[in-house]
Amino acid sequence: SDLNLTPKSTRFDDTYYSRQNGLEETRYVFLDGNGLQQRWKDLSSPVIGELGFGTGLNFLATWLEAIQVLSEDKLNDQPLTFLSFEKYPMSADALLQALSRWPELEPFAAQLAAQWSPDQPGWQTFDFATARLFLFIGDADHGIDEMPHKVDAWYLDGFNPKTNADLWSAELMKKLAAGSNPQATLASYTAAGWVRRNLQDAGFEIAKRKGFGHKRDMITGRLV
Repeated sequence: SDLNLTPKSTRFDDTYYSRQNGLEETRYVFLDGNGLQQRWKDLSSPVIGELGFGTGLNFLATWLEAIQVLSEDKLNDQPLTFLSFEKYPMSADALLQALSRWPELEPFAAQLAAQWSPDQPGWQTFDFATARLFLFIGDADHGIDEMPHKVDAWYLDGFNPKTNADLWSAELMKKLAAGSNPQATLASYTAAGWVRRNLQDAGFEIAKRKGFGHKRDMITGRLV
């Protein structure tokens, strides 16, 4: 069943994405929350940064959407650039199993799994024809100072702030702002008050919007 395919972290007692529909949640929270479709149509090519790579769902969904909006020809010239951080990477088999419920992602998931090397700490580069993924295996707090690119749009998708406070800390949010381009945007499924305050203290203007599915609120933001 779909419920059995929803991977859960025992370490953080939280699922990796919505049990209702993780792909739709990604599109609503992160792509719409950062206005990416319009930015691609305006022919800007924002560098995307993510805290919490997890199953790779957000990366693959973004890659698929970029191809649909921009075409493979345009992305061959200027590939999607995506940076992410993951402290506890899954195995390639676990990734493929988690992603198997979305047939439209299968060709992308297969390319990711073919290059996957979770035992190699530090920054890794994955080169695909229409996308480049820079993945840091380890503590985001260490990798964020050495990012290969500054970021234009952030996906804040760490596990529940209650159980995974490190990925939402004031110090990390300040580093996140320092690693961003001017007017960088962000989106997150959480609207926890202390997370909003940490982001505001780091220089982001934060707004609430309706959350995905049964979730009441989510947040978007812009570096000011």
